[in-house]
Amino acid sequence: MQDTNGYIFTGSSLTVAIGGKLQTMDKSHYNWRDAVDALNDEDFERLEVLFNSEKTIADFSEGNIEVKDGVAHFAGEPIDNHVIDRLISFIREGLPHKPLLRFLEKLMLNPSRRAVHELYRFLENKNMPLTESGNFLAYKGIDSNFRDKYSGKIDNSVGQTVAMPRNQVCDDANHGCSSGLHAGSYDYAHGYSSGGGHLVVVEIDPSDVVSVPHDCGQQKLRTTKYKVLKVCETILEEDLYEDYPDEDDHEEIVMLANN
Repeated sequence: MQDTNGYIFTGSSLTVAIGGKLQTMDKSHYNWRDAVDALNDEDFERLEVLFNSEKTIADFSEGNIEVKDGVAHFAGEPIDNHVIDRLISFIREGLPHKPLLRFLEKLMLNPSRRAVHELYRFLENKNMPLTESGNFLAYKGIDSNFRDKYSGKIDNSVGQTVAMPRNQVCDDANHGCSSGLHAGSYDYAHGYSSGGGHLVVVEIDPSDVVSVPHDCGQQKLRTTKYKVLKVCETILEEDLYEDYPDEDDHEEIVMLANN
């Protein structure tokens, strides 16, 4: 144990005197590694900043995210705590901050306030990574011919972009099965790929999400558009994935029926 110049370091916890008050951080804190590095460098000014979680979040997000009285705000609008949890995981893993900011910017472009808040609940499911451009990845079960399970007519081959008019997508979360393009969590979508079908990863712009039905534990959503990226062999484990290259030679499909 060290007790020098106003701090106590045990190897599993660190206590410092900031503003005349003792503050303690243990090794589970998302700033732990940076705090230890600052301590070893005797950079006590940075150490004080790292103990201030709200300032850490503001610095990481270039000031776009502020925490006031325990509530996070993006561009002045309150955001769900799940976003802060995701932000903390990005900080802890040393991931770049811009994808998360791009995600929030796109989310705020969604014309439906209800859809914005419903999407937070959907993303609480595990293994919903973001892409560098601020979209998110989800899963979809399709048949053996890469067609949708509902009509068997919609091509979901890798590289295809599937879309339909937003005003034809059901925006009522109380309706579990209704019109729209569907995607979901790994556990939800995997069941639809059984019996010789395929499980694919799709990329969705958060501004295109229309509703997250209450049934199935908010593990599926309805959207106006998605892009099929690849056949999924294993569950996606990372928080961030690179953008996939555009497939300009594939035709966009406009779907007017349920899938």
